[in-house]
Parts: sequence; structure tokens; C-alpha cells
Amino acid sequence: MQDTMMKVPLSLNHLLERAGKLFHGGQIVSRLPDKSYKRHAYGEFYRRARALGAALQGLGLQKGDRVATLCWNHHAHLECYFGIPAAGGVMHTLNLRLAPEEIGWIAADAQDRFLVIDDVLLPLYEKFKHLHAFERVIVFPFSGASVPAGFTGYEALLAGADPDGFAYAPHEEDDPVAMCYTSGTTGQPKGVVYSHRSTVLHSLAACMPDYNSARNTDVVLPVTPMFHANSWGMPYIAVMVGAKLVFPGPHLHPDDLLDLMTQEPPTLSLGVPTIWMTMIQTYEASLKPGSPNQGRWKLPAGMRSTVGGAAVPESLIRAFDRHGIWIMHGWGMTETSPVGTLSYPIAALQNASADEKYRRAALAGLPAPLVELRVRGDDGRDQPWDGKSAGELQVRGPFITGGYHGIGSPPDKFTADGWLRTGDVVTVDELGFTRISDRTKDLIKSGGEWISSVELENTLMAHPAVAEAAVIAIPDEKWSERPLACVAFKPGEQATPGELNEFLLAKGFVKWQLPERYEFIDAVPRTSTGKFWKLKLREQFPQ
Repeated sequence: MQDTMMKVPLSLNHLLERAGKLFHGGQIVSRLPDKSYKRHAYGEFYRRARALGAALQGLGLQKGDRVATLCWNHHAHLECYFGIPAAGGVMHTLNLRLAPEEIGWIAADAQDRFLVIDDVLLPLYEKFKHLHAFERVIVFPFSGASVPAGFTGYEALLAGADPDGFAYAPHEEDDPVAMCYTSGTTGQPKGVVYSHRSTVLHSLAACMPDYNSARNTDVVLPVTPMFHANSWGMPYIAVMVGAKLVFPGPHLHPDDLLDLMTQEPPTLSLGVPTIWMTMIQTYEASLKPGSPNQGRWKLPAGMRSTVGGAAVPESLIRAFDRHGIWIMHGWGMTETSPVGTLSYPIAALQNASADEKYRRAALAGLPAPLVELRVRGDDGRDQPWDGKSAGELQVRGPFITGGYHGIGSPPDKFTADGWLRTGDVVTVDELGFTRISDRTKDLIKSGGEWISSVELENTLMAHPAVAEAAVIAIPDEKWSERPLACVAFKPGEQATPGELNEFLLAKGFVKWQLPERYEFIDAVPRTSTGKFWKLKLREQFPQ
């Protein structure tokens, strides 16, 4: 038998049409620079996204042309997610937190033709515009001010387009729709290109009940930036199911996020651990007698929260659970679209102790549907799933990249049989839960034995006085390397190195694994995506 199902290509355009027809009354809320709110209906979003597609075609956009965005999380950025590929273009999200020189290099490497930018970010554009000449710069008046002379106004562009007469650009399901660049922590950033097919399949897999479990009745708060691996695919997922979207705009301070959660209570949110740590610390401080913020905020009990981008300490999961919020810890990469694994409750653990459930919740979790993973040892053999045998995590699947823009598939990133080499050192247990020991470059080899900086960090952050902790390797004549712990305390709290070491010993560490020394700092430096920036700590403490 050869005839089975219809050969209908997977397409983002289907998700846009679905939203316009089925969910036209749904809400999209954006927080503006002055902290006021702009509200749209899905029906208006549908027409504006189509108008953007028509306008770009009118500007001469050709199939495969890259259109960069330099925007915060808001409704116009969402329109770009769908309007640019609808016109046949490839949306390229630029990371506004990078250095101007790096943004310019990335835009030039991607050969971006047009740029859509928030007016509040024009000062940043002025710092890198000499590095790449965009054919046209389209300014979204996010602040409400007039668009400066010499730029194309986003709203005027849409007003002059015809959404009803717009025709989607013909495409195949493997044609590109978007691209993101990796963080570049180990060399120049590399471009990852997503297709219609990979994006739709990723949206379906990440939407599953044991994963984001996104549904039409949800109120979704994407704190993860839309320039960070496409906000983990949540804009596509939310539009697919017609969920209410609440965008925080540029306001990511803990006070601002707590205000937003109190006014527009989300049922599903996502963000990186560092933001969630400061948020819960700020909230719990407000509960203390005499706090100036006492009674100001209300956490949305029952909210599901996907947290990833870096290891999630068990202490963070316990802290939010005290207030009726369950954190789901996930792992992924720009190369994996990005959801690769997620830790969720399974039937085999229904009768497990509370401590065991918390321990499991802090693991990277189980592979997403359609994702295959293996643990490859130094000898080139697959390691058993016994929770002990460690090796490099390697993955493959229909929404995992097979190569990089302009580079292809270098052997340090891909195996000969086509698996992505993640650079993460992991174990997988008999239930399929992945535990990430460290990045290869962050492991500390002391006296021939490996010490996991991640495990030290997560345990230190469980100490009641510690707000943040990052552990790096420092050279040692006798042992080759030893751990240095950089610790930031909560306001009004302190602990001595001896007290911290006693805490680590009580949690199961042995003496040779303890930090060689401690440095007490105000805060751990962050990368452009909110992760702990260990490179800066290595530069600050080289000896």
C-alpha cells in the first residue's frame, strides 16, 4: 500500500489562520515602557500579522530573506513571529543584551536585510549600525513617541498594507521560518535555523500534558525573552491553543513581575532560575513584619512554572511550593528548539517521599516526545541508564538542528552518525531522569577526580543565608584544580566559610570536594540570557 495520509506540509501559517478563526476574542496584553497596558484581541493580532506580511512583500522581501528583530516581549514582536515567515522571510531575533559589537557581527553573519526595532532601543542600534547596513530599519513606537526621521514607522507600514488581499508565500515544510544564534560562550556565536516543520512539531511536543500542558483557558506569562531561543517556543504554543498572553515588556525587576502577576494572574509562566530566585526572595521578604511591601503582592497559587536555561536548585522548587506554585525544571539548547527534557511527576513516583519528589523535580527530567538521547562515554560507548555512569549527553530528533548557518555540521558539534553533541556531562537513571553534572568546561578535576560545580552551587543555595552561589575552578599546584565558591548573601544574612562547609558536609559532600576558598560578592554576574556568567568570575579570580 502506498496511499496513506494527505501530504499537507506543516506550516506556521496554519497556526495563524487557526488563531484568527477560532480564538479571535482571546486577549494579548503588553506592558509598555511607562508600565501601562496595551490590550489586543487575537482577531486584531491576526489582521496585523497578515498586514505585516503584506507590507514586507511590498518592500520587496524575497523568500529566505532575513528580517531581524531587536525588541522586548510585546504584541508587535509576536506579530513578527508570524508575519515575517508568512511573507516568506526568516525572522532573526537579535539579543538586545549582547555587546553592540557582537550584535553587529551576528546581524552581518546572518546577512539580515531588514530590522524591526523598538524605539526605546534605537540608542543601542546607533552603537552597532556601522557594522552592518540594513536595507531598511522599521521602528515600532513602543514608547508612544513619534518615529524619528530617517526610519520607517511600523504602525504606518501596517496601516498602508492590505491584510485581506495578502497571499502567503508558497513554501515547503522544511523551508526556514526563524533563526537564533547560540550564546557564543566557547567561540563565535553560531546561527541555528528553524523550519516550519520543526517549529510545528516542537510546539506540539512542548504542549503535551506532562510538559507545558498549555490550554486555551491558560493565562501565559513569558518572562523568558523572545530573543532567547524564541522564548522557548511559547509564542507559537500559546497562539496554537489560543491562550491569553501577558507580555512583561522591559520590566523584569522582581517588584515589576510581582506587580504584573498580582494584576494579571498567570496560570502558566516561564523564566530563568536567576529571575525566579530574586522574585521569591523579594516576595518572602515582603511577608516579614514591618516590610514596606507587606500586602502588596499575591502569588498566583496553582500556577505552573517552567524554569530552565540553567540548573534549578532544589531549594528554589521548595520555596515556590510553599506558596502553591510548582516549578518544572527543563533542559534545552538553542539547537534543540529548545525543549529537550522536562522533569514532571510520573506514576512510578506517586508513593515516593516528599524529599524524593523534590530531588527528582530538580533533575533535568525526561526527554520530550520525539527527542532521543544517549550518554556517550569517553571510550565512545553508550553508558547504561543506571544513574551512575556519566558521559556526554547527545541528542537527535525532528526539531534538533542538523547544522549551523554557513558552517554546516562541524565534528566537534555532531557525531559521525548524526547526533548533536551537547557538551553537557550527565547520568540517566533507570526511570529515564537525566541529571546534568556540569558543562564539560565547568567540571573541576581535582587530584584526578571530578567535582561538579553545579551540585556544589545548588547545595550552597539551599543554605538559608545564601542568595546566589557560583563555583569555578582555580589552579592548584598539588591537585591541578580546586573549587572556588563565589557567594552572595541575602539582605541582612551572613555565614562563615566554616559554616558553609559544615552545611555541605551535612548534605553528603566529603572533605576533598569542599571549596578550597570562598569569595563573598554582592551578586553573581549574568550573561545576556540571565545565566550565571562564570567567565567573568574566572577573569575576576584567576588565581
